[in-house]
Amino acid sequence: MQPIHYFLLSTVAAIFTIIFKMTAWQVTGSVGLLSDALESLVNLAAALFGLWMVIIAKSPPDEDHPLGHSKAEYFSSAFEGVLILCAALGILYASIDRFFAPQPVESIGIGVIYSVVSTLINLAMAITLRRAAERFRSIALEADARHLMTDVWTSCGVLLGLGLVYLSDLQWLDPLIALLVGSHILLEGVKLLRVSALGLLDTALPAADLQIIETTLKELLHPQGIQFQNVRTRRAGAISFVYVHVLFPHHWNIVEVHDVLDQIENGIEKKMPEVRVMTHPEPI
Repeated sequence: MQPIHYFLLSTVAAIFTIIFKMTAWQVTGSVGLLSDALESLVNLAAALFGLWMVIIAKSPPDEDHPLGHSKAEYFSSAFEGVLILCAALGILYASIDRFFAPQPVESIGIGVIYSVVSTLINLAMAITLRRAAERFRSIALEADARHLMTDVWTSCGVLLGLGLVYLSDLQWLDPLIALLVGSHILLEGVKLLRVSALGLLDTALPAADLQIIETTLKELLHPQGIQFQNVRTRRAGAISFVYVHVLFPHHWNIVEVHDVLDQIENGIEKKMPEVRVMTHPEPI
C-alpha cells in the first residue's frame, strides 16, 4: 500500500466513527460525546486534505519545482493543526456553557457501546498510520496518526466521565471532562502547528541521521587524504537533502574528483535511501 491508500482508509474510518459518535451523542445528550464527535469531523476533513497533499507531494519535479513537491505534506499537518484548534475552541465553549447549566445525561449504556466501537476503530487506524508513517517517512501520515491517537485518549476520557456520572449522578462531571478533553486537543493542535512550521523552515535532520552521514564521509574520504566541511541538511516531507563541501588535493583531475563525489553520494544514499546528496568540490 502507498500513502494515498492509507489516507483513503483513514477517510472511510473517519466516516464510520462520525456515525457512531453522533449516534452516541444523540441518544445520551452528553456534551462529552459531542466533543468527541466534533473531533471526528476534524479527522475526516484532515484525512481528505492529507490525501490531496500526498497526491501533490508525489508529483514529479517540474520547471517551477525542480526539487519536487514533497513539502506539500507540511501543509497537511498544518491544516490538521488549525482544524484541531477550531474543534478544541468549540468544545471548550460548549463545555463552559454546559458546566454552568448542567443537563441530565440519558441512555448512557447505549451511548457507551457506540463510543467504544468508534474508539476501537480509531485505535486500529492510529496504529496502522503510525507504522506507515515510519515506513514512508511521511509527516502527513504521522500527523494523522497522532491526531487519531489523541482522539482515542479523548474518547477514553469521555467514557470515564460518563461512568462517573452514571455512578455518582453528578451531572457537572460530564462538562468538566469535556473541558479537560478540549484543553488536551488544544495542546495537540499547537504541537502539530509547531512541527509543520519547523518543516517549512528547513529544520536539520536529527542527530542520529547526522552521525550516519559523518561516519560514511569519514569512511570514504580519510583513507584517500580527502576532507569534508560545511555539512548541511534539511528535510522536505518524506525526502531529505544533504549538502557537503569535499576538499581535494589541488593536483587531482576532474575525472578523479567526479569518481569520488559519486562514491560519496551513492554511499550515503545506500544507507539512507530517502536522502538526496549534493556535493561541491573545492581544493584543499
